[in-house]
Amino acid sequence: MKWILFLKEELLSVIEKCSNTLTLGSDKLSWKHLKRIVKNDTCLNKLIDIANTYIDIDHWLLHFKVSTTIIILKPNKNFYNSFKIYQPIILLNTISKLFEKVISKRLQFILISNNFIHLCQLDGLK
Repeated sequence: MKWILFLKEELLSVIEKCSNTLTLGSDKLSWKHLKRIVKNDTCLNKLIDIANTYIDIDHWLLHFKVSTTIIILKPNKNFYNSFKIYQPIILLNTISKLFEKVISKRLQFILISNNFIHLCQLDGLK
């Protein structure tokens, strides 16, 4: 099966749904900034070219795979001597998260439209 190339509308619809208040990615790029960047057609086309090239060559650069984990304490706990009271947050590259969201949306559509998932399992899907 040949993968369909990324489309402008698809990328824009995914990025539009992302909250501006989410934590910065490991690249220090916020969704708010990325939304402003993609308003420029040249920048949007470059992002699409990057994604399509990676799909074509079947290889993602390490830059898009690196993550940073930050551990924070859960609030209102009396004792901090248990692992359960710490919350790990994983920061990924914001652009790779955008590509991941598009791919995830496509995979969910393919799975549901081809009846690969039982109706009882659709609860977590969009």
